[in-house]
Amino acid sequence: MPNIKIFSGSSHPDLSQKIADRLGLELGKVVTKKFSNQETCVEIGESVRGEDVYIVQSGCGEINDNLMELLIMINACKIASASRVTAVIPCFPYARQDKKDKSFFDIPVDNLYAEPAVLKWIKENILEWKNCIIVSPDAGGAKRVTSIADRLNVDFALIHKERKKANEVDRMVLVGDVTDRVAILVDDMADTCGTICHAADKLISAGATRVYAILTHGIFSGPAISRINNACFEAVVVTNTIPQEEKMKHCSKIQVIDISMILAEAIRRTHNGESVSYLFSHVPL
Repeated sequence: MPNIKIFSGSSHPDLSQKIADRLGLELGKVVTKKFSNQETCVEIGESVRGEDVYIVQSGCGEINDNLMELLIMINACKIASASRVTAVIPCFPYARQDKKDKSFFDIPVDNLYAEPAVLKWIKENILEWKNCIIVSPDAGGAKRVTSIADRLNVDFALIHKERKKANEVDRMVLVGDVTDRVAILVDDMADTCGTICHAADKLISAGATRVYAILTHGIFSGPAISRINNACFEAVVVTNTIPQEEKMKHCSKIQVIDISMILAEAIRRTHNGESVSYLFSHVPL
């Protein structure tokens, strides 16, 4: 492809490399380091004049440092006369905190969805998926699970939870019948995993035969890994928007869906001025 450059921030070089390989490109040369006062320094090691630049940086790990690094990289490319700079952010940082108004962009934004990749994983890995039930661990995810259940033509259920305070669940009420079925919990992210592990127990006690969890972003902080190891999951499936290699060493239940082809195809389509909406319902081959 002419006039396109892909640079990787330091948050998830493995995913950046997969995206570049998929597009048949080399990752651009960039050096990131810290000054002795801990300020981030970024040096772009090649010319980006007139180029269409994509910077891959996920909101994980040292989130504040990585976000600052992304902003400095964008600025460096702008100063060096790149014709366009696009940030590719697999896991968008600071998206969890309750905001009254989330529409704070004055530039074009494409929100990509893991749903097509999730549907593909379910059909390929769960033999009795036609008799499964898709479950939302909270009322907020109802729209997400109904969409997946409709696409699979199966039933859905949801767990209504009453919270005492953030990150602490008080009481859970299951709405729907999971008796003698494979239950698949679907959520956008799991951090300390208290909610999904409680939900799994609830589903088993309500008669589900097996429980899977499928999550877009596996943050897995604090006691998450020990909770998953002690919970009754067949598998906890996450995408690789966040690196999972270290976590997988300590938890055999974690499985990963690679979404590099979705991001690569989004980059290709954006570069060529094509519609990205195809990716909302299809996984690129």
